[in-house]
Amino acid sequence: MSGGIPLDALDFFDELSVENTRAWWQANRARWEESVREPMEWLAEALTDEFGAARLYRPHRDVRFSADKSPYKDHQGALAATVPGVGFYVQVSAAGLLTGGGFYPTGPDQTPRYRAAVDAPASGGALQTVVDRLVADGFELGGERVATRPRGVDADHPRLELMRHKHLVASRQHGAPSWLDTEEVVDRVRADWRAVRPLVDWLTEHVGASEAPRRR
Repeated sequence: MSGGIPLDALDFFDELSVENTRAWWQANRARWEESVREPMEWLAEALTDEFGAARLYRPHRDVRFSADKSPYKDHQGALAATVPGVGFYVQVSAAGLLTGGGFYPTGPDQTPRYRAAVDAPASGGALQTVVDRLVADGFELGGERVATRPRGVDADHPRLELMRHKHLVASRQHGAPSWLDTEEVVDRVRADWRAVRPLVDWLTEHVGASEAPRRR
């Protein structure tokens, strides 16, 4: 497999959003494998030399505790992790290609470590510099946040916006550029992952792996 991410991958997820059912999926499974899974595996493999192996997420949603019982995810993501929950991310969906990096907690101890490091002047200041550069470069900061501020954090904390995050990601939405279905997609994702490496490195050092990972 080579040649980038087919535009049919976007069409696949667009159609899935209309009929997210097991019957539709089974009728289109071969299409998913050809247009989504195999191209994403090819892309992940092409980046392994610099970022390590990336794992593709399974397409099924965990609906046990969700009011939305749609069985399949509306995107296909892959994560090249430095430690569990931290790493470089790429995703294809009906909206197109998304790249980025950051952390999503896999255990309850990671967010407190993140906030402690943000609170500390040296490490927190370093993170602020990193995220400011990413935003200036066109990345968007995301991740679940508390509505106001964490308990015990002053309203005038110099890094309050970062302290509000429960998890932190920086992402760039590319849509469907002319290079998406060409081998140039590898260079484009590589460039974005290189740009977010300072963030991933900071999170790997200061957040690290959970010592009490949640069962999946």
